[in-house]
Amino acid sequence: MNESIIEVQNLAKTYHKRGHTPVHALKGISFSVQKGQIFGLLGPNGAGKSTTIKILTTLIVPTSGKAAVCGHDVVAQSTDVRKQICAVIQDNALEIYLSVRNNFKTFGKFHGISAKEIDRRTDRLCELFGLREYLNESGIDLSGGLKRRVQVAKMFLIDKPVVFLDEATTGMDTFNKRTTLNAIREESHKGRTILLTTHLLDEAEILCDAVTIINHGSILAQGNIEEVKSMGLQLYTVSMTCQSDPAAWRRWIEQCAPVSIEQSENSFIVTVATEDQALDMIQRARAAGVFQYFEISRTSLEDTFIELIDKKTERKA
Repeated sequence: MNESIIEVQNLAKTYHKRGHTPVHALKGISFSVQKGQIFGLLGPNGAGKSTTIKILTTLIVPTSGKAAVCGHDVVAQSTDVRKQICAVIQDNALEIYLSVRNNFKTFGKFHGISAKEIDRRTDRLCELFGLREYLNESGIDLSGGLKRRVQVAKMFLIDKPVVFLDEATTGMDTFNKRTTLNAIREESHKGRTILLTTHLLDEAEILCDAVTIINHGSILAQGNIEEVKSMGLQLYTVSMTCQSDPAAWRRWIEQCAPVSIEQSENSFIVTVATEDQALDMIQRARAAGVFQYFEISRTSLEDTFIELIDKKTERKA
């Protein structure tokens, strides 16, 4: 049986500021995170992701509802919660005037780790996050993406069962992001529970075991990746590249009644409504013998996300 590490029940948060209309950041959301999961909290800017993280890490208290981490109530047992967690929430999680090495040393000493053990763990993290060549560089001299990578790596220096990562790959280039995502995945395999927020849907799709999509403080969808994707339109994408006369083949594609067509010179990305329609298009393309390349793929998590957000907006309009 799966063990629930994070429990959120009807969590609500309203911000009050004198002279302003109250802001309902969370409107009674509920979800649970199982031990060892990488759980994604997804949503556009202002959806309520950071507010949720701040409540779960005991930085703010909810207006109503309950939340528990490792069985400890985040309000009544906040000290016990803090003993079980580590978090990257804000940019100042890095001491910019210390070297990367001394960032690890200072953080480790703060958490009571011996100097020898800090060195051992630092060596492992440098290998895991690709930081060895930057150990002697000051935080202030690092690029934005590297600063973020060090911030994330610091969280895995200490043995906490639950890790919160708020927009963990902000500012990273493709290589840095891949390295960081692989490291997060490896830490999850060791049994750590990781809750991350992100607005990068491709990142969530390859990394997360389960996701919850929120917008304007309410949950739109939740479940594993395939379950959430099934809540949107079951569209299929057909990618094709023709050898000649793209205008003629566009006219042929249009006769297949696609949902949409994107064209770049002699390449087409065609969205269709059913799998049978996609297969029929591929079979006809093969029979024509003029296509150099063709491929079928399912709708992405990003497609579903956009559709769910659009539907919510339409209902409010």
